[in-house]
Amino acid sequence: MADQQHSGLTRRAFLHHTTTAAVAAAALGGARRAHAKSPNDRIGVGVIGCGGRGGSHLGVLKHLQDQDKSVEIVAVCDVYRPRLNRAAEKYGAKGYMDYRELLANPKVDLVSIATPDHHHGIQTIDAVKAGKDVYCEKPVTHWRQFDVIKQLAQEVKKSGRVFQLGTQGMSDRAWHQMKKMVQEGVIGQPIHAEAGFFRVGDWGERGMHIDDPDAKPGPDLNWEAFLGDSPKRDFDVSRFFRWRMYEDYAGGPVTDLFPHTLTPVLSILGVKLPSVAVATGGKYRYEEREVPDTFNMLIDYPEKITVAVLGTQANDFQTTGQRGSGQRIPVIRGWEGSLTIQGEEIVFIPLADKGTRDSFPLEKQKEYRVKIEEGENMLHHYQNLIECAHNRSQATWSPADLAYWTQTALIMGMMSLREGKTAKFDAAKEEIVL
Repeated sequence: MADQQHSGLTRRAFLHHTTTAAVAAAALGGARRAHAKSPNDRIGVGVIGCGGRGGSHLGVLKHLQDQDKSVEIVAVCDVYRPRLNRAAEKYGAKGYMDYRELLANPKVDLVSIATPDHHHGIQTIDAVKAGKDVYCEKPVTHWRQFDVIKQLAQEVKKSGRVFQLGTQGMSDRAWHQMKKMVQEGVIGQPIHAEAGFFRVGDWGERGMHIDDPDAKPGPDLNWEAFLGDSPKRDFDVSRFFRWRMYEDYAGGPVTDLFPHTLTPVLSILGVKLPSVAVATGGKYRYEEREVPDTFNMLIDYPEKITVAVLGTQANDFQTTGQRGSGQRIPVIRGWEGSLTIQGEEIVFIPLADKGTRDSFPLEKQKEYRVKIEEGENMLHHYQNLIECAHNRSQATWSPADLAYWTQTALIMGMMSLREGKTAKFDAAKEEIVL
């Protein structure tokens, strides 16, 4: 993922950076229990995409394979043969240049999808149809693939397979505690929320590594497979290796960063599909790219709730006074008060107007704090997936339906920015209308 180098909220940074490798390894090991016929069976894992993120997955799996023998790296796939061969040789896995051949391998039980955005949804659909559980990197689809995300949600539901989106921040207990508080009426009727993502630099786009400046399409580089359903274009080294710079394959902050910040907000509020979205922004600092570096959007929901999501890659200062790149701490507002996070606590803030507050119960007339049970932790995100796989439950923390609702809003935002129009959602037809 482009945001692999930062942790989100500052208070989460330590856990994120010190536990990621060992944690994900242990979690994937737990997947054995979901699929194995006996306690001694290993779970076969296939990794689709052997670039930066896929390479991280493979390192985690190798650690697990060596330590507790609970998994086996069965297969790897990449459309660029030098990258594929390195991974296959290093991990002793069967190599495929066509992911569909990997899915046909009966030894593969679990698929990790770490490919460019425009392949995520299609590969997930094919994987669940092939009987595999899926961990899919965010965003769940490209911004032009609304039909794909709608189909994905349907296919995952009817397949019975377990799906977890790589919005690992959903492991943070703060979001679950805040969701319960909202459900219990602590802030009254929700009416407004704001969140965002701020960082400096486009290292996640322009800084992507070019393996070979002289690479050419052919038997060792399947350009057509890389293009997939994106517009047909002549081969370009930058497009192939630095695909996050281009709108054909990525969307910039709205689809690369906002899944992390919008997913928990929608979960807390309990809203689903939006009614209206409008966005502004563009390339305000980094010109050598097609995707925006600054993106701001407003989303209205039928429940009469507005969500504001703001962000830029040109400045990392947080309005809370917090410094450092990453996810902006959200504020959830209701008729009777607001919720946010300060340090390791959830804070309830009553309305400022004391005259209005006097009619509320005493507990809503003053500020109070609730200790956060536990911060973001990759281990728990994976453990949640594995537990659901073991129980054959689709109720993961970042399930396909939540991914659908979140991505629909983000797609509407991208369409609004590109077309200079307000994007509306026709709930009866389940379509986006400009």
